[in-house]
Amino acid sequence: MNILVWHVHGSWLTSFVQGPHTFLVPVTPDRGPDGLGRARTWQWPSSVRELRPDELREADLDLMVLQRPHELALAERWTGRRAGVDVPAVYVEHNCPHESAVDTRHPLADRGDVPLVHVTHFNHLMWDNGRAPTEVIEHGVIDPGPLWTGEERRAAVVVNEPVRRGRTTGTDLLARFARTVGLDVFGMRTEGLAGHLGLSPERCRSRDLPQGELHPAMARCRLYLHPVRWTSLGLSLLEAMFLGMPVVALDTTEVREAVPEGAGVVSNRLDVLEDAVRTFLVDPAHARRTGEAARAAALARYSERRFRDDWERLIKEVTR
Repeated sequence: MNILVWHVHGSWLTSFVQGPHTFLVPVTPDRGPDGLGRARTWQWPSSVRELRPDELREADLDLMVLQRPHELALAERWTGRRAGVDVPAVYVEHNCPHESAVDTRHPLADRGDVPLVHVTHFNHLMWDNGRAPTEVIEHGVIDPGPLWTGEERRAAVVVNEPVRRGRTTGTDLLARFARTVGLDVFGMRTEGLAGHLGLSPERCRSRDLPQGELHPAMARCRLYLHPVRWTSLGLSLLEAMFLGMPVVALDTTEVREAVPEGAGVVSNRLDVLEDAVRTFLVDPAHARRTGEAARAAALARYSERRFRDDWERLIKEVTR
């Protein structure tokens, strides 16, 4: 089966393209947002093929997987075929609603021919989905292995563009946590974060690493800190749990579902979270036990195999 899908969220797509199909990923000369092509920092199988827009017009397509509203028009312009009309299609919604937590109508709410797939039950609940047929397929993570050592008395944080995204990702909270623990903040465009927060470079280290180096570097930190107020469930949180890292996280969006009792500390009380950080710093054995529980929980709920099975079921339903 030939599946057209844009390279938008690399971590999610890395799990998705492990399936038994050929995945056609648009590529443009500038490798801009609509034509990134194959990943350069993730390991993708040879079944992922880059196609230029002009090549897409001649390509056999069995399914379109859309992830952004403008891809509906983009797919028609580049392939000459309409999503959900000429070619079966699904739309994957990765994000929480932005304008309003409960009153935002989804761009596909008035369509009944393209199933809307949410990546969390929280997102499904919060979006106004209208008459669109809906599914929830939770994340699946390729297991990086239990790499945690916790040898560095620091907290790992993973966030892209923390200065621009500000309160949404809890960037403003990092200065407070930095009073308790040194931070290693991983992600794109994290440079200048320490100065933005009024912290020394050692207290808040910015680290933009390729995927192959990211997990071992995270796993050397004592704990994973997730100060995010309002985004969908971050794959980085789940990856930290797979690594065997104890989690300290705000109790927002889907986090409570992902981090069960014993796998970390989840609260909206900052004093509770700060106490948890201190405990993990002074008691590495407790951190290890908590991280082992986090890994077990992640393996049970967010395995790559379960993710692929869920998607295979939906793909068969949509394309039959």
